[in-house]
Amino acid sequence: MNTYFKTNSNTMKSDLKPKFITTKDVAALLNVNEKMIYSLVSNKGLPATKITGKWLFPRRQVEEWLDSHVLNYEENNDDLSANGKILLLAGSDDPLFQKTLTLFQKTNAIACFFSNQGSMGGLTSLRKGLCHIGVCHLLQDDNNEYNFGFAEQELSSPPVFVNFSQREQGILIQKGNPKNIQSVNDFSRKDISIVSRPLGTGTRLLLDYEIAKSNIATEDINGYDIEVSRHLDAGLEVLSGRADAAPAIRAVASMLNIDFIPLRWERFDLLINRERFFEKGIQRFISFLHDKEFRKMAQSYTGYDVSLCGKILFPDNYTNEE
Repeated sequence: MNTYFKTNSNTMKSDLKPKFITTKDVAALLNVNEKMIYSLVSNKGLPATKITGKWLFPRRQVEEWLDSHVLNYEENNDDLSANGKILLLAGSDDPLFQKTLTLFQKTNAIACFFSNQGSMGGLTSLRKGLCHIGVCHLLQDDNNEYNFGFAEQELSSPPVFVNFSQREQGILIQKGNPKNIQSVNDFSRKDISIVSRPLGTGTRLLLDYEIAKSNIATEDINGYDIEVSRHLDAGLEVLSGRADAAPAIRAVASMLNIDFIPLRWERFDLLINRERFFEKGIQRFISFLHDKEFRKMAQSYTGYDVSLCGKILFPDNYTNEE
């Protein structure tokens, strides 16, 4: 019995993987010489640290880095083809978009599956080949453009950007504004509580941007750490009185008959990998965005502008050199 426990103890120790690995380990993992590893750190962003005086590599992050640089693996996954009867979408929550998917399924006999992961989650799923369309509204550092810069950082090659809508973002407040909330600056008041949206969502990014340019800090805000997954959930928290304010879109304020403080109009885009763009399911969905029935339905929603809907967008520095 003692021999048994000793053997298994040694086996367990040998199975434990070190958190950090050496340059030699990474070179062996990638089957390259050690000099190439330094080049990958400098030019390709291979995760590494030199805090101890020698290069060490966090094993988990190295594995994730390798996953993110796998090319074309989705081409071998026939189940992900959008030429069949299934369309997979992931990313940001939006009431009009959800209604659009329902209407599209009824008229096109295609089953749409949407995963509410936030804008960054949509980009990640697109990179990993887990969806056909990523849905994003990420405000760039220039405080003007949306999505282009984030896609450049996250994806190995530029996707096709198709606009779904422009929509108005702001702050939901209770009907009649009983707390007299005028701006984000009021969030630091002791008599005000809010709910927020998860990290990785475009709405949270906008909220944090507004807080950063105000004269308050996040630790001064009651409820800043309380997150709800959808715009409608944020609205219901305000409607019920559990929160005095929440970041969300105007459409929710209209749906729930509560008040709204506008912040800005934003662009809500669909991102599609180029190699999948002409697959039948994707093309049928884009064509549907020009359908009269869809346009009539979209116009019944407050807080949206669909004048660019269904159009392909390009960044300002776009050049067609390929």
